[in-house]
Amino acid sequence: MRTLFGTDGIRGKAHQYPLDPATMFALGEALAGRMRGRILLGMDTRQSGPEIARALAAGIGNRGGQAVFIGVVPTPAVAYLCHTSDAAAGISISASHNPYEDNGVKIFGPDGMKIADAEEEQIEDAMRSIRRENVEIAPMELRENRELIEKYENFLAHDVDLHSERVVLDTGHGASYRIAPEVFRRVGAEVIVINDRPDGTNINENAGALHPEGLAKRVVAEKADFGVAFDGDADRAIFVDDAGNVRDGDEIIYLWAQHLKADGRLRGGCVVTTVMSNFGFEKQLAADGIELCRAQVGDKYVLETMLERGAVIGGEQSGHIIDLVNHTTGDGIHTALVFGEMLAQAHQPFSQLRTFTPVPQVLLNEKVSSKPPLESLPRYQEALVKAEAQLAGKGRILVRYSGTENKVRVMVEGPEDARTIAEVLRKMLKEEIG
Repeated sequence: MRTLFGTDGIRGKAHQYPLDPATMFALGEALAGRMRGRILLGMDTRQSGPEIARALAAGIGNRGGQAVFIGVVPTPAVAYLCHTSDAAAGISISASHNPYEDNGVKIFGPDGMKIADAEEEQIEDAMRSIRRENVEIAPMELRENRELIEKYENFLAHDVDLHSERVVLDTGHGASYRIAPEVFRRVGAEVIVINDRPDGTNINENAGALHPEGLAKRVVAEKADFGVAFDGDADRAIFVDDAGNVRDGDEIIYLWAQHLKADGRLRGGCVVTTVMSNFGFEKQLAADGIELCRAQVGDKYVLETMLERGAVIGGEQSGHIIDLVNHTTGDGIHTALVFGEMLAQAHQPFSQLRTFTPVPQVLLNEKVSSKPPLESLPRYQEALVKAEAQLAGKGRILVRYSGTENKVRVMVEGPEDARTIAEVLRKMLKEEIG
């Protein structure tokens, strides 16, 4: 049974279990024992990253593997470099959109895809058997590998032309702070950059994909064609159009799918998103003759469904978009470049590109002390039955636990009283779980 790995790797508070040196050393050992050879290490800008990298590298070396440090790079850079080199695996050290006090690890196989749940479980089992408190972690100088970084930048810039575009980039003081501006300038865009001064503690702080408000104002002020905000490890991108409107992942995926369909390249006849995507999106796709296939929350599950259905475009409302024509995982910078080129070819302002009419959606989060099975909560189940009767088939309710935090998420979609229904369910869950 997996207890360390969630929907997106291992997450926790920096310096504390399971991100303490002893556990990270054991992870390095366990991974090197299964995947013999070179293991790539990349990290975002959190001040705790180097400590975790050194512990992982020491564990990898102790089991006979070779740890290769890339530097501060987006998570998808690790995936791409795994897939295009002789690396046996790769580890991205990041807690994505979480604050700097948190950190985490995401593991990729030699195919550039996140390892499967079953493999995570086997790694956990191995870690339990070999973990020990007293481990020796020798000092290690972490030097960035410019050759590998340049290889990733060349991939991003290949065959992209944005010479007519004026773009604002919000790097959220995260992993994209150098690479994104460099690549956008390389492909000819006029670039304005904000929030690109990481200090180890300001990653995602009122910046980036979770806080696009400042980006929206700057796009309008600069008369830019569009803006893009990245999260901490740059696997997600949230767009702002020329009028300052925030356009979420559902809208970008919809426009991308239409572009592929017009070119006859929408393989599989479907688009893959998660259970969180708006019902209005699904209705509009159906009207356009495109099927929406839903996966459980988590980009690895989106990818699994895409592979099963033969789909080439999919992702999440949060801006994590997977382009299987060119990549093996969601990549915010790649998404921004490719979609930016689509915008340039559209010959009309981004703000005039219509997508779908969203069904009103309310999403509430509540911190909880634990994550018992929802079906084991009788008072909540009773409230849920009443709520579904109140909706009378005119909406939907989705309640799930966060895969990375002790939170329960309540989403109600449809009627005008959706917020009231969501508040009742959230309150009941808080009272029953604590």
